[in-house]
Amino acid sequence: MMLAINSVVVLATVVAMEGFAWLVHRYIMHGPIGWGWHKSHHEHTDGLFEVNDLYAVVFTVLAGVLLTFGIAGVWPLRQVGIGLMIYGILYFIVHDGLVHQRWPFNYMPRSGYLRRLVRAHQLHHAVHGRDGAVSFGFLYAPNIDHLKALLKRNRSALSRRQRQDRSGALKA
Repeated sequence: MMLAINSVVVLATVVAMEGFAWLVHRYIMHGPIGWGWHKSHHEHTDGLFEVNDLYAVVFTVLAGVLLTFGIAGVWPLRQVGIGLMIYGILYFIVHDGLVHQRWPFNYMPRSGYLRRLVRAHQLHHAVHGRDGAVSFGFLYAPNIDHLKALLKRNRSALSRRQRQDRSGALKA
């Protein structure tokens, strides 16, 4: 029975991490606090690593701390740490490997969910800068038509805001 409960905690952690990652990506990485690291992910880099990879280091350390306390007997931290580690592995395979082609070989799905996931993240990167982006999840991809409409609205709003900022600056 305990194995089933522990398995549910691990699975629930993996699922919950997508929501948590969405929030971190949207409000920290694209916010004033975390843009300094995340900006490198939205720019061309020649090297194997980018500053944004420090987020993976932070979450790896967090998973290690949870596993350590969990092994020391604090339930359910070991299971949460395992779930976080599994999410990190999935992120590495899907986001870094499939979406951004950081593998030594290239594979691009032609259809299905993985193709939708790649397209959703391409739409995320269609905006240069931290504002106006869409699709902040890493393993969940919303409907592409919905994302395109949202991106169009975001671009219009950004354009209006920039025009207002310029006209305000001219008046001052």
